Amino acid sequence: MNRLLKIEWLKNYNYAPFKVFTVLYFLILGVLLFIGLVDFNLFGKEINLKEQGIYNFPEIWNFTTWIVGLLKIFLGCIIIFSICQEFSNRMFKQNLIDGFSRKEFIISKLSTIILFSLISTFLVFLITLYLGKTYSENQDAAAVFKEVFFIGNYFLKLFTFFSFLMFLSILLRKSIFVFLSFFVVWFLEGIAKGAESFFVMRGLKGKEAMLEVTNHTFISDFLPLNSMSKLIEAPFTRTKLAQQIGLQYHFQYPTESLVACLVWCVIFIGGSYFILKKRDW
Repeated sequence: MNRLLKIEWLKNYNYAPFKVFTVLYFLILGVLLFIGLVDFNLFGKEINLKEQGIYNFPEIWNFTTWIVGLLKIFLGCIIIFSICQEFSNRMFKQNLIDGFSRKEFIISKLSTIILFSLISTFLVFLITLYLGKTYSENQDAAAVFKEVFFIGNYFLKLFTFFSFLMFLSILLRKSIFVFLSFFVVWFLEGIAKGAESFFVMRGLKGKEAMLEVTNHTFISDFLPLNSMSKLIEAPFTRTKLAQQIGLQYHFQYPTESLVACLVWCVIFIGGSYFILKKRDW
């Protein structure tokens, strides 16, 4: 695996998009995690996210992993470009001629995906722990690591997302087609979720309808992007402002989404290898 990682590094080191998106990702990651220290003007009212409790234990694990999860597309761009350039520059075909097997190709890309996921997860863990230890109103030992499982969910979310992009990149081979396909899938999954929500809410009104939709398990929740999203739910109802206006936070560990993501990982990795084996390059 070390040999394959070295080969990947040599391929990507002088590749401009690799450097640009890597630097952008880690810069914006740091900025977003410290965003709670900045005051925002919302409809004429000053809002400070730190005062809303986003850095309090144990909620901080939910807030930080959800916020930085929005940035995964930056690392995803690196995965897309690094794979698509293999085919556009005919490096993949040359590697096959030189004795580089299809299995080694998949392993090398998976190694890169795992490495990016681990580095990002480790940084989020360290920064979250620092912010919580520095700014949390609750420093009780039991609360500090009570919801640290969000870190594990974050790693799985990244790994599943990157595996999905690897599959699309190997299937389509052109980065522009990969991006278009990704947004089509995202759009269609959104429509499917919206349609299911509409039929569930039909005939219900007010809070009863909202509660039913919140607690209902949809078939569309098991689609790739939706299952990734459900691993870390949006934490807005955990803010003090949301609680003041009567919103309640309900949590149930997303076991079904976790299993769905693991299944999708197997499908994407297996599908990528199958395409490489069957297609005449």
